Amino acid sequence: MEPVERVVSQLHESLEHLKERLLVMGGVAEERVRTVIQALVDREVAQVETIRTGDEPLNELHMEIDDRCFKMLALHQPMAVDLRGIVGAVKINTDLERVGDLAVNIAEATQRYLLHPPVKELIDIPRMAALAQAMLRDALDAYVRRDIELARHVLNEDDTLDALKTQVFRELLTYMLQDPRTIEPALDLILISRHLERIGDHATNIAEDVIFMVSAQDVRHHAGERD
Repeated sequence: MEPVERVVSQLHESLEHLKERLLVMGGVAEERVRTVIQALVDREVAQVETIRTGDEPLNELHMEIDDRCFKMLALHQPMAVDLRGIVGAVKINTDLERVGDLAVNIAEATQRYLLHPPVKELIDIPRMAALAQAMLRDALDAYVRRDIELARHVLNEDDTLDALKTQVFRELLTYMLQDPRTIEPALDLILISRHLERIGDHATNIAEDVIFMVSAQDVRHHAGERD
C-alpha cells in the first residue's frame, strides 16, 4: 500500500471508530433521559439521585471523543467531506454532552416535584421524552448512515415536540389557577417539559450537522426550507 493510500485508510478507520464512540455516547445520554423520566413517573427517588449525581461517565466520553477529533485533525489534515465529518463529530459530541446535562437538570426538578403530591397523571411529559429520545436516535443513525432524508425527518419532528410542550404548559396553567397548592410542583413539570424540548433541539442540531456534513448545505435558520 502506497504511503498516501495508507494515510487515507488510517483516516477512514479512525472515522469509523469515531462513529462507534459517538453511538456509545448517544446511547448513554438517551438512557439517562429514559431512566430519569421513568423515575419521575414511578416516583422513584433513589433512581432520580443516580441520574443527578452520575454524569461522570458521559463527561469522560465527551473528553475522549474531543481528544480523538483534535488528534485526527492534527495528524491527517483532512479535506472536504472528511474535514466536515470530524468537525461535525466535535459539534455532535458537544450536543450529546449537553443532553446529559439536561438529564441532570430534569433529575433536579424531579427531586423537587416528588416532595409534593402528584399534580396530575403524567401523560404528555413521557410522550415528549419518548419523542425526544427517538429524535436523538434518528439523528445519530443519520450521522452514521449519512442519511439526509432521516436527518430532515428529525428536523420536522421538532414541531411536534414544541406543540407538546405548549400543551403541557396550558394544561398545568389550568391546574395552577384552580389550586394554588399545585403552583410549585406544576412549575417543576413545566421546567421538565422545557428541558425535554431542549433535548429535541440538540437532536435537531445533530441532524443539521449531518446535512452539512454530507451535502455542505447549511440549513440552520432556514426552517421553512427543510421539507
